[in-house]
Amino acid sequence: MKLLLRLCFCIPFALPAAHAAPCAAPSTLADGWEVAAPEAEGFNANALCVTLTALAEGGDNIHGIVVERHGKLVAEMYRAGKDRSIRRGLGIWPPFAPTVEFGPDTLHDVRSIGKSVISLLVGIEKQRGRIGALTTPVLDYYPELQDLRSPQLNAINLEHLLTMSGGWKWDEGMQPNNELRLYWKSDQLRYVLERPIVAPPGTVWNYNGGGTTILADIVTRVSGRPWIEVARKDLFEPLGIVQWEWVTDLRDRPAPFSGLRLRPRDMAKLGRLMLNHGRWNGQQIVAGEWVNESLKPRLSVGFKSPGNQPDELHYGYQWWDGTAAWHGHRTPWSAAFGNGGQRIFIVPEMDLTVVITAGDYGSEAMAAKANQLLHTLIATVSD
Repeated sequence: MKLLLRLCFCIPFALPAAHAAPCAAPSTLADGWEVAAPEAEGFNANALCVTLTALAEGGDNIHGIVVERHGKLVAEMYRAGKDRSIRRGLGIWPPFAPTVEFGPDTLHDVRSIGKSVISLLVGIEKQRGRIGALTTPVLDYYPELQDLRSPQLNAINLEHLLTMSGGWKWDEGMQPNNELRLYWKSDQLRYVLERPIVAPPGTVWNYNGGGTTILADIVTRVSGRPWIEVARKDLFEPLGIVQWEWVTDLRDRPAPFSGLRLRPRDMAKLGRLMLNHGRWNGQQIVAGEWVNESLKPRLSVGFKSPGNQPDELHYGYQWWDGTAAWHGHRTPWSAAFGNGGQRIFIVPEMDLTVVITAGDYGSEAMAAKANQLLHTLIATVSD
C-alpha cells in the first residue's frame, strides 16, 4: 500500500545511525500536542520502529497508529487503506470500499467509541447536579411513557444502561440487528424500552447501543440542549477538538451509538483526558470521580480478549477493561472500542495511550489484531 509522505521510517541497515530519520515521527501541528522522541519517554525506539514499520509494510487494513506517553506524542503512522465509512442517512456501508489516503487531519469513523463519549457527557451533567443517583429508574426521566411501566422495566436504572446490563433481549451481531433498526425507527426510545426483558437488570452484560441512545437523550433532557451541543461545547471545544463529525440518519438525528468521526490525534486526547482523571491543560472537564468509576471493571463480558491473550474482558461505564503483560506482571488497561478495529487504549500504570484506526468493519480477525497490537506496543516500553 502507498504510504503518506508524512510517514518516515528508520531502517538501521540502510542509513548510518547518525543520519537516520526519526521513525514514524509525529507531525508538529497547532492542535495542543507536544511531541517527543520515543526514547525520551521510556520506549525502546528501535523496537517501536520495527513494530510500526512492519505494520506499515504489512497487509492488514490498519489505517493509523498514534502513541502518546506522559502527555506527549511519540509516534504517528498513517497509510492508505480500504474504508467503508458510514453513509449519511442509511446507517449502512457502501457496497464497495474505496481506498482512502489517511493522514493527521483525516477524519475516521470511530463507530462505538462514540458510546464512551456519551458516557463522558453523562458524567459532565452529573457533576453539574443535573443527573442524580445512578440508581434512578430510567422511566423517571420519561413521564410521557408511563404506559410502559412494569415491575421489570421499573427496575432498570441509569447504571444498568451505562454497564449494558439492562436485561433486554437485544442482538447486534446477527440479523435482525437491533442497533441498525435504530436508524429507521421514528420513536427510538419506545423501541428500546419495549424490548422484552430476559434477565434481571445488573446481572448479565449484553452489548446494547439502544441503552446508549437513551443515555444521550437523557443528557438532552437534563441539559436543555441537544446532546451533540453538549459534546461540542463542554467536551470537544475544551479539548481543542475542532475537526469532527457525527453522522446523522434519515431523520437528521446524530447516531450516538456509532456515528462519530474523529482524527486519531483527537482520539488520543480523549485517552489523555482519562489518564489525567478528567483534566486537560489544567482544566477539569469531567469529574475525576466519574472517570474513576467509568474505568472500574464491573461486569464480565463473557469472553477473553481476542488475539490469544489470557485476560478476560470486563465492562465499566461504556468503557472496556482488560490486562496486559508488562515487566513480569499483568497491568490493567481500559479502552473505548469501535467496530472495525477502532481503539483508544489507556494503560494507567504506564501513563500510556495507544490509538488505532482500521477499516475491516464486522471482522473478528481485525478486532483480534487491534487488541494484539496493544500488547505488541506495550512490549516496546522499557521503563
